Parts: sequence; C-alpha cells; structure tokens
Amino acid sequence: MHPETYVHGYSLREGQRLNDQAETLEQLIHHDSIFAPNMVVLEAGCGVGAQSGIISRINPQTQFISVDISEKSIHQARKLGLKNVDFKCADIFNLPFEDNLFDAVIVCFVLEHLSSPLSALKELIRVLKPGGQIMVIEGDHGSAYFYPDSEFAKQAINCQVKLQKKNGGNSNIGREIYPLLHKSGFSDIHVSPRMVYVDSSKPFFVEGFTKNTFTAMIEGVKEQAIYEGLMSENEFNKGISDLYRTAGEDGVFCYTFFKGKGVKK
Repeated sequence: MHPETYVHGYSLREGQRLNDQAETLEQLIHHDSIFAPNMVVLEAGCGVGAQSGIISRINPQTQFISVDISEKSIHQARKLGLKNVDFKCADIFNLPFEDNLFDAVIVCFVLEHLSSPLSALKELIRVLKPGGQIMVIEGDHGSAYFYPDSEFAKQAINCQVKLQKKNGGNSNIGREIYPLLHKSGFSDIHVSPRMVYVDSSKPFFVEGFTKNTFTAMIEGVKEQAIYEGLMSENEFNKGISDLYRTAGEDGVFCYTFFKGKGVKK
C-alpha cells in the first residue's frame, strides 16, 4: 500500500496496535490459514510483520515472501527474525515477480487501504500459479455495534470511515470481498464471516480487541478528524469515552471480519 494512503499512519503506537490486533484475533482469523509444506506463499502488504509472525509459525515448512511498499515497515518486520520469511519492499500494484510464480497468496487488512483493490487483485492473480489459492481478510466498519449505544461513538467511527475514503480506501470493504474476487477472475470463491463478540466475561478480548485494537484505531484519527472539521474535540472525546464504556462490566462490542478464498483457474 502507498504510505500516503494509510490513514492510521506509521507510528510506533500504530505498530503496537497492529501487533495487539494480530495476537488477539489469531484463532478467529488464522485457524484455517494453513498451507502445504514446501509451498512458496506471497504475503502482500505485510506491514510491520504482525500477521507474518503468526502465519509463519503455524506453517513452519512453508516459505513466505512478504512484501510492503513501506521501507520503514519492512525494516521493522525484519527485526522479527522469522526464519521462513523473506521480507521485501515492493508495490502491490507492480510486483517484481514473474507470472505464475507463487503457490498461494495471502492478503490481510490491505485492500481496505487501496484506491483500486481490483487492480491489486489482478496483479496478485498474475503472479499466482494456475490452481493456486488466494486468501483475503478484511474488516467492515459497518458491522460495528455495541452497548451502551452512543451517537457520539458512531460519529467517531464514521470519522475514520470518511478519512479513509478521502485517502482512497474503504473501511467497509469486507462486504465486497466476494464481488472483488469474482471480478478479478478467481473461481471456487468462498467467503466466511468471522464475528468478534465481546462482553466482560471475555477479558482477553475486552483488552485486546475492544480497547487495544478497535477503540485505539478510532482514537488514532482524532487529530485528523478535528482538523477536517468532522467533529469537535469535545464531541470526539465523548465518542472515544463511550467506546471505552462498552468495555465496562455491562458493556458489549461486536464487529465482523470477512475471510475470502478463491482459486486461479
């Protein structure tokens, strides 16, 4: 993804949020991210390697080539020292690989940031072998709902949606995975929703998802939202406070991710 379109930014705080998200959602998102031994798999848009660490660990006999356009992120990812991952700086729209090279491709939380996700998928299908599989994982902010309800919280979430749209992205792309894969030329497409339901009986998810993943993400666009005049500072702070309130003893937070799989004909 192009750095100027990544609405969340490249701060150390954002890097930590991505790692918290990956750790919290590992079983939900990646229990079926399994590849055959000796496959060569492309991970497109790897960022700081938050997902790379998981997929490489659960597939120790698979070789991964993980790419991202941000040199800063690739430098950080290399520090993980993952033995079966080769991190490279590359543009998802213009990959430096020959046709029909990879046995599989995985793309996690990347398409939402792209102005032309269809173009990216067509480039990925180019480098995928016939019969090779793609895995695509995305969230959908339109699926977020919570208790206690709050109009300020909804507006704060919508600020992030609007800012991402302004940068050419789409925070609600999860619902579009099937049509995008279909338009790209993949066959045997299957999309499964992965719902996160959090209440106080699940303290791991209260901390890891409600607080450290989702609310932290919305909180991270505060300055941009205020600068763009989307909300006043007091209104935005109220929205964030209300999102944290859903992590309380009687609070509930729900969000749905979507995982799509397809095969190159």
